[in-house]
Amino acid sequence: MGNIALLIIAIAFAVLVIFLVIVLHKVSKVVEEANRTVKVVSSDVDILLHQADGIMTKANTLLDDVNGKVATIDPLFTAVADLSESISDINNSSRNLVKRLNRTSAGRKTGTVSAVVLAKTAKRFFVKKDKTK
Repeated sequence: MGNIALLIIAIAFAVLVIFLVIVLHKVSKVVEEANRTVKVVSSDVDILLHQADGIMTKANTLLDDVNGKVATIDPLFTAVADLSESISDINNSSRNLVKRLNRTSAGRKTGTVSAVVLAKTAKRFFVKKDKTK
């Protein structure tokens, strides 16, 4: 009986070893495939990093160019703002002039400024005086 028990144990051990060999063989294939995948991903990441570096360089160049052009255009916006302020001042001055003229002509029967008075007053502001006289 002892020999039969040893034979069963030996057969069971042989089956276990064969099963472990098959499992280890499959695990080694999975590990090899994982290594290949890591190598491919690593090379792809290197390529992507190189391309991203090129894009960043081009973006920095473009940003420097845009900043230079904005600096060139900045005086134009300042001039437009000054012109806008001057026009606003002229508009306010003309309103004040009309108000003063309306106040001075309030005693008249018509109650409005005549076009002739307004034209003469405007002429005084816009006509250059002859300095030679």
